[in-house]
This record gives sequence, C-alpha cells and structure tokens, in this order.
Amino acid sequence: MSTKKFASQADLEEKKISWEKLSENAYAYTAEGDPNTGVIIGDDGVMIIDATATPVAAQGVIAKVREITDLPIRYVVLTHYHAVRVLGASGYKAEGLEQIIASKDTWDLIVERGQQDMDSEIGRFPRLFQAVESVPGLTWPTMTFSGEMTVWMGKLEVRIKQLGRGHTKGDTIVYLPAQDICFSGDLVEADAACYTGDAYLADWPQTLDNLAAMNFAKLVPGRGPALMTPEKVQAGLAYTRDFVSTLYRSAQEAVAKGMDLKATMAHTRANMDPKFGQVFIYEHCLPFDVTRAHDEASGIRDPRIWTAERDQQMWHALQQG
Repeated sequence: MSTKKFASQADLEEKKISWEKLSENAYAYTAEGDPNTGVIIGDDGVMIIDATATPVAAQGVIAKVREITDLPIRYVVLTHYHAVRVLGASGYKAEGLEQIIASKDTWDLIVERGQQDMDSEIGRFPRLFQAVESVPGLTWPTMTFSGEMTVWMGKLEVRIKQLGRGHTKGDTIVYLPAQDICFSGDLVEADAACYTGDAYLADWPQTLDNLAAMNFAKLVPGRGPALMTPEKVQAGLAYTRDFVSTLYRSAQEAVAKGMDLKATMAHTRANMDPKFGQVFIYEHCLPFDVTRAHDEASGIRDPRIWTAERDQQMWHALQQG
C-alpha cells in the first residue's frame, strides 16, 4: 500500500505566475516551482527559452509577450530535451517561429529517448500536461550547434553555450553578454529539487563552477524565482552544487557499503531531508535522483532510459512506507 501519490499526480493546484522584467530586453516567466520560461526581445524579433509542456500552456507566455511587443517570436531555444520544457514549442508556430535551436547532444537524446521521455513525463505531471491532446508529437530542433553559437537579434547579441554535462548531457545556457543576464535551464535550481534522473552527477559541480566563473548579475534558473542580484545568483549556484554533491556523495557511500537501492534511499534521505525536504518537487524527484545516483556510483556512466513503466515500478518500490 503506497502512502504517496506517484510523482506529481497529487499536485493539481494552479500555480501563481510571476512575470519579471530583468532588463529592457529580458523577462522571466516563473510559477512557484513549475518549469520556467525565458523571454528575450531583440530589435527584430523575440526568443523564447524553454517552451512549456504543451502548446496550450505556451499561450500564457505568448499573452505576456504580446502585452509588450508585436514582434514575431522567431526563435525557441531548448536548454535540454525534457518533455515538460519542449512539447509546447508548436504553440509558437502561429507567432512567426522560424527556428527551434538546441545542442547537437540534445538532438541525439531526442533521437535516443525522446518518445520514452514524453510518455514518462506525461504520466508524472498531469497538471502541466493538461490539454496534452494539443501536443502534435515530439519537438524536433530545426537548428543544432556544438559548443557555442551566437544569434544577433538586430544589434542585440545572444549567446547559446554548453558549459559541460549536468542535468543532462545536452545542457545549454542562453545569455546576454552586454547585460550579464543568463537563462540556465535546469543546470541551476532555486527553492526546488534538482531532478537528476538523466544527470551526470560527477560532472555537474564542475559545470556549475564554469557557470559561476562567468559572474552573471542575474540568472533565471530552471525552477524557482528569478535570481535578481549577483549575490542571489551565487547563492543559487551554491544551493544547486550542495544538492547534487550531497546526493552523489550519499550514493557513493551507500555503494561502497554494498547497500541496495532501498537502503541507499534511506541513507540519502538522512543526509538530504533536513536540508532539502521542504523545497518544490522534492518527493517527486528523490526516487529518480537516488536511482540515477546509485547507478552512476556503481559505474553506469550514461543514464538509463526512463519509461512510463520503469517510472512506476521504481517510484512505488522506493516511496512505499
């Protein structure tokens, strides 16, 4: 008998939307721990960073953009491949969408596991996937890059860059060099659990150090409030580093002692619950996080593919009690 509802199935209350102005060009669309969306308004068009879970959900972002500008929404950038961030991209087609941009690593992950991820995440997040029938299928990038690329939106320079593996192997940040503003995707979180089911936990802290060295003045994390000062940016980076390091260290200790997955979960909880138990989507993420951490600590370098069936089996095995 499970005492907890699977993943985020019990999380059905609508979240309060925040629309924050970061500069004359940049805005953050955040919602109490739901996946964030970034908006950059250039001279000749608009760029969206992370597209929401469905085309219907994307209409909320579009409405905010249209309060400010009539310029076409020309670009959608995907910080990584997860369904909850990418399946809304088709909602921008009627707004002038020309390119969906992602790293080549993200493209490869969509080829390898995009369909399984889509089926899996729709089961995990019923509220975010309301009107799921509006999703036409997988979101395929129309332009990919390796390492770094620059988009000029008139005179405004936008850089899209990979800093290393973390939340996924395809993680990409988007930033405005002239304004020291960054959109990090799930490489950084604030007041929310880090989902690490597809992560490279040994690499993530170094990738965060690479990001910290860029000294951004403002940063929009994957979940949680926009970080509006350099101090808050550094605090968000430190929080994320602490979360993933504590998780991975706990799994390494457990594997060294020969613990199975269930025992590893208990050992990890002892280290994580006091520090992180109160943050957004913690109970949803933890079973996925511990499973991946145990795998990586056991020498499984690349994340195993999550299927809807594997999700349910693993989650109920670890969250019963």
